Amino acid sequence: MVSTGILRMMVLIGCGGFMMNILDARPRQILVDTDLDIDDIFALFYLLKQNRSEFDLQAITINANGWSDAGHAVNHLYDILFMMNRDDIPVGVGGEGGISPDGVIMPEVGGYLPIIDQGMSTEGGCRYRQAIPLGLRGRLDINTNYGLRKGFLPKGHRKYIPLKQASAQQVMKDAIASGPITVFLMGTHTNFALFLMTNPHLKRNVEHIYAMGGAIRSTCSKVSDSSQPAVCANIGNLFPQDSNPYAEFNFFGDPFAAYEVLHSGIPVTLVPLDATRTIPVDKNFFQAFERRQDTYEAQYCFQSLKMVHDTWFNDGFHENYCMWDSFMAGVAISKMRNQQNLEEENAFAEMEYMNITVVTSNKPYGVSDGSNPFIDGLPVPKFRLRNNGVHSGHIQMGMRDPFCEAEDKGTCQDGYTEEVTGPEAVRVLVATKAKPSQDFKSSLTKEFYESFLNVLNNPEQSGRFNITTQCPQYKEIVLMQDGDIKSTGKPVVFDMDMSAGDFLSLLYLLKVPREIIELKGIIAGSTGWATAATVDIVYDVLHMMGRDDIPVGLGDAFAHEQTDPTFPAIGDCKYRKAIPHGGGGFLDSDTLYGLSRDLPSSPRRYTAENSMRYGAPRNTDHPEFRQPLAVDVWKSVTKSLDPADKITILSNGPLTNLASIIHLTNSSSMIQDIYVVGGHVGDGNERGNLRTVPRNKFAEFNMFLDPLAAKAVLASGLNITLIPLGMQRRVSSFPRILNKLQIANRTPEASLAHHLLTTLWNLQRKHKRYRHMDLFLGEILGAVILASNISHLNGTFQLKPLKVLADGDESKIGQIIIDEKRGKPVKILRSINEEAYYEHFAEVLGNERQSAVLGTYGEPQRVNTELHAGVTVVMRETSNLLPLEFGLILFLLCLHLIVCIKTRKQ
Repeated sequence: MVSTGILRMMVLIGCGGFMMNILDARPRQILVDTDLDIDDIFALFYLLKQNRSEFDLQAITINANGWSDAGHAVNHLYDILFMMNRDDIPVGVGGEGGISPDGVIMPEVGGYLPIIDQGMSTEGGCRYRQAIPLGLRGRLDINTNYGLRKGFLPKGHRKYIPLKQASAQQVMKDAIASGPITVFLMGTHTNFALFLMTNPHLKRNVEHIYAMGGAIRSTCSKVSDSSQPAVCANIGNLFPQDSNPYAEFNFFGDPFAAYEVLHSGIPVTLVPLDATRTIPVDKNFFQAFERRQDTYEAQYCFQSLKMVHDTWFNDGFHENYCMWDSFMAGVAISKMRNQQNLEEENAFAEMEYMNITVVTSNKPYGVSDGSNPFIDGLPVPKFRLRNNGVHSGHIQMGMRDPFCEAEDKGTCQDGYTEEVTGPEAVRVLVATKAKPSQDFKSSLTKEFYESFLNVLNNPEQSGRFNITTQCPQYKEIVLMQDGDIKSTGKPVVFDMDMSAGDFLSLLYLLKVPREIIELKGIIAGSTGWATAATVDIVYDVLHMMGRDDIPVGLGDAFAHEQTDPTFPAIGDCKYRKAIPHGGGGFLDSDTLYGLSRDLPSSPRRYTAENSMRYGAPRNTDHPEFRQPLAVDVWKSVTKSLDPADKITILSNGPLTNLASIIHLTNSSSMIQDIYVVGGHVGDGNERGNLRTVPRNKFAEFNMFLDPLAAKAVLASGLNITLIPLGMQRRVSSFPRILNKLQIANRTPEASLAHHLLTTLWNLQRKHKRYRHMDLFLGEILGAVILASNISHLNGTFQLKPLKVLADGDESKIGQIIIDEKRGKPVKILRSINEEAYYEHFAEVLGNERQSAVLGTYGEPQRVNTELHAGVTVVMRETSNLLPLEFGLILFLLCLHLIVCIKTRKQ
């Protein structure tokens, strides 16, 4: 007989086996941390298309320390998830915590900066991130997805909302706490490293880490011995490579974070640059992809890929553009699928275990030279690091670090994924090479090529719709003012940095009767409070107001003398570092507090389309859609003027673009007046507003953000009227201006202004990081002074000789001083009737004349809106054209998406 104890043991063993089978049957939970580059998007679709009973994407966090900016990335991701019917996936971005000087990591710490540069707030430098171009072929293209996403991706109900957006750390904590889970890292490792450093007790819930990043062994054909990687200069992929030829972008973006992840004790599978270089987007794959676009997601991915192809800077696209993150996703899925069989080979890559580490500082170790915030000047190193350890050497300061280029020091290796032995070595499974196709008859030479196309074109779990299917009546129509109407108003060019206040100023300028001013052009600068991709919101505002005839030009990406001398696509952020990356800064301005999602969508949008006529290496499919630059708009405006006319310029941001225009031949002779909103001309007691640089007591942001440009403009001798910070502060009462707007006619533009100002005021009252919101309210004053009857506002001016301090100590840069000997005379606004100002602003926005052609913010669209160009717009309800489960959402969307613009200007 079997004893009771033995029987009980058999039952327990049987139950244990049954429980293991249940666990094995559960879908594998996945968390993705991504910088939402184009290849990341491909990888996300590849994961979203997997069978959810096998692989279930649980959460996504956005790494805002890489190839995209948080504000644009979060709404982009929301649109992708909405299309794929995965609004259940939480999305985390940034965070407003910080790291104290003694190394204490605050809750909700932001991932906007590499760990080494994290402070108590979200503003900071670009030590590593300056390697990524700000404009073309960089963050501008990624933030807009080359302009494709606005005309393709549907808009869901989720959007960025200040103080309500989940942080990356919270989303990671919630997902990993419910573990077990697998983590995919598709950018720099900042978010996940911070999570591991603050939640060591949750490491046990992370089954495995898959990461695309690092460069271990050179694949240069000149090197036959992999033990001597220094023989070949292209181990990494940074550009230019003069200072560091060893690093790959994802690891270089935060070397210490990559080190922490690899040394966390969690099993890691790495897909480095070495392996991805063996699976480029070759011609056969590209052509096969072009033929196979059976789903919306396949169409969207191919259109994105084709834009990259068409705008590649040379003829080496098929050799140099690789399937970086998508290949990593494929390698990971294959390994996870066969995890129970450890002997099973990976379907897509050859794998090898290696002993590696990540270089975070350069020898000699323990030498304090001011480059290392972990060690230098601290009685105790941060994070309990060793004074003479591997983290204690010189840390690369930028792409032109003299230490890295000195002959006696050699090049730097920050971010180098080096093969080592000894205590620093970590055993990691590494993909070394993409496997060839098993189908010898196929034109696709790699096994993963076929898998990628099959998965994206699988009808299962396909995208629900794109914009054209969301609204079947959708068409794009240009809303043009009648060119035959002869305006008698003075021609004006508006130079804006796309802050919230600038958009309010733009609405005002569009409402002023054209007999008073004629807005001839807009220059959108990105050296201030928003990134260049926010130009799309400018297009949407113009579209709402029926003014698609106004050209919009993109300005310079960098302040004067901040670009790399030999590679101008990249540059420093000496001044721009003063703007917060998170709440109250770029995150909010880039999304315009989420309100811009409700604007009618313009058919004009940023695009990388270009032509050989403008210096492109080849013509794109639609070279006529090229995004104009600031100089293009200026030249077109000057050519359109009558011989006796001159231009009045209103500048509401840093003077970067204005200084560049002044330097153009004959430009000064075309300028009538310049109105500058900015600068602080105080009595020595009132401080400036440069709160993020506390040592600088008397500078104002617009002057500080490009002091060399400000110096050039004020020294130009042109007719300049300054709207100083002191006057802006006098008209910065939210209750008073909101009260006037509340009783004004509720035109769509007045509603938009009221909604935006209410949002700013509420944020200012709710959280300390928004205490400067009245800064944007005061920016409206310049537009009002330019366009209104100044005597009606009881305005007075004073002439003073002014000069801007543009160099020297940071505590003085950007300050305006009165200099009787060397200063140039500038007219300064000194007083105004505040009540009359508030009433005037509300009256202009509430006037039915020159009102919005397309309504917004929940107002019903106006029927039979007749345009000067003879186009009649009839808005129709279309919610019944699609399944009822999406009816409400689609009805709201279709109200402002049916009529947009297709005919684009050259």
